[in-house]
Amino acid sequence: SWPWCQPQPQSPSHFCNECFKLYHPWGTQKAQHEPTPPTLTFRPKGLMCPEHKEEVTHYCKTCQRLVCQLCRVRRTHTSHKITPVLSAYQALREKLTKSLAYILSSQDTVQTQIAELEETVKHTEVNGSQAKEEVSQLIQGLCAILEEKRATLLQAIEECQQERLASLHCQIQEHQAMLENSGMVGYAQEVLKETDHPCFVQAAKQLHNRILRATDSLQSFRPAATASFSHFQLDVSRELKLLTDLAFIRGKGSRTWAPAVPHVEVQPLWHSPPAWHYTVEYRKTDTKAKGLKLWQRREEVHGTSALVEYLDTDSVYVLRVKGCNKAGFGEYSEDIYLHTPPAPVLNFFLDNRWGFNRDRLAISKDQRAVRSVPGIPMLFAAERLMTSCHLSIDLVIGDVAITQGKSYWACCVDPSSYLVKVGVGLESKLQEWFQVPQDVVSPRYDPDSGHDSGAEDTTVEAPPPYAFLTIGMGKILLSHGSALTSRDPNGCTVPLPPRIGICLDYEQGKVSFYDAVSFRELWECGVDCSGPVCPAFCFIGGGALHLQELVANKQERKVTIGGFAKLD
Repeated sequence: SWPWCQPQPQSPSHFCNECFKLYHPWGTQKAQHEPTPPTLTFRPKGLMCPEHKEEVTHYCKTCQRLVCQLCRVRRTHTSHKITPVLSAYQALREKLTKSLAYILSSQDTVQTQIAELEETVKHTEVNGSQAKEEVSQLIQGLCAILEEKRATLLQAIEECQQERLASLHCQIQEHQAMLENSGMVGYAQEVLKETDHPCFVQAAKQLHNRILRATDSLQSFRPAATASFSHFQLDVSRELKLLTDLAFIRGKGSRTWAPAVPHVEVQPLWHSPPAWHYTVEYRKTDTKAKGLKLWQRREEVHGTSALVEYLDTDSVYVLRVKGCNKAGFGEYSEDIYLHTPPAPVLNFFLDNRWGFNRDRLAISKDQRAVRSVPGIPMLFAAERLMTSCHLSIDLVIGDVAITQGKSYWACCVDPSSYLVKVGVGLESKLQEWFQVPQDVVSPRYDPDSGHDSGAEDTTVEAPPPYAFLTIGMGKILLSHGSALTSRDPNGCTVPLPPRIGICLDYEQGKVSFYDAVSFRELWECGVDCSGPVCPAFCFIGGGALHLQELVANKQERKVTIGGFAKLD
């Protein structure tokens, strides 16, 4: 509904009020045109094709425009979907009616969304102001640091400048004393006029030293200080780049994402999308404490494992990890609870120099694993088993001897091993064992086949020189009673855990065996600690074990989270 002007003989043209005044200025021929005001009852006779000046009768769905009969047969609309105007009218009217009905029936929803948008506007204003304030405070903090740094640097330059100026002024005074009319030169000339020999010598003695220093200064002249301050130049290229790259942390809707929540394994390792570095936080859980202890941090950890120092033994720690990259810090992982060993870790190797049977035992090159190869000797032993004869035990010990304190180590026993014993023994008794091999009754015919105390022929009160935990065919044989020197035919078995832990308390004369994964105690017994005690391992038949790599208890003690070293 626009005003339109119909000059003769031209076709009418439509204008708004401002354009009509612009294109019909006073004093021109167009000013005589009569405008027709807009009306609600005005309806054109029909829409005409602007190209062929004919009434439009069809609608091209492909081009989404009205066409006439001539347009329909032209190449421009070949293979296009063309329908009569009536069909397009009905379809479009139906769609418009449904859309309008849906909008009219959703007025409550519209009002709710308007209220939500208004609330969002308020939060946007508040949060925007807070963000501006935070950015302003951060920038002011940077400016304060720069100002403090500027003052420090300028003070250093000022101190150096004053020191150099003082040296140069002193040198100028020394040279001014050498001028002809100066005090030192005039005094020297007067002394030379002295004819009294004793007086001359008395006056010239000190003067001569001053003259020599002045002469030396004159001959080897160089300024007492340099005028250059080139070594006070600053290289701020890195800082300028950092400030230039200073930008907001990007979140949703941006191309850079903060690292996802890391998935932490019990070892402990973690996996997450690429991150520049990780932050590991941990704290000790204490049920007796009233409040929670503060989180301790290891920041900028590169890689997917971390070594944590100075953890308490026999304690439970909770751990969490988050990653950081260009987009900032991601969310924390789920909390992981890790148990530390019951005593400081003892790191040792298997002794391959003496004692063990090289025909039946094979120690690895790194001296961390041993394998029993029964071979032909085991076949001969099978014949003796049928006649209730005895079978020899193959023994291997650690290359360390314990003489004090508490020590802990762990090993993994192959579940398919026939019979393996892990434990400790007096070093002197173990040496005797090597010299005179021990025999045991075959486990198929001996009802005990349990824990060897090495003291069946002694009194109950005397602590045994050996203490071993018996493992065979994926099971551990446990004794019901605490009387370890007697044979207990009512023993029971438990499944073999992935790792066996051994803890020796030398002062208490006690050794404990653990499930090294859950740190559940399996068995405890006494042992003779009157001398050095060594870790020991026995094999009957085929079997294998390897020492668990733990962090050694050195002067700079380091233990891993959960007590275990990095497991890659």
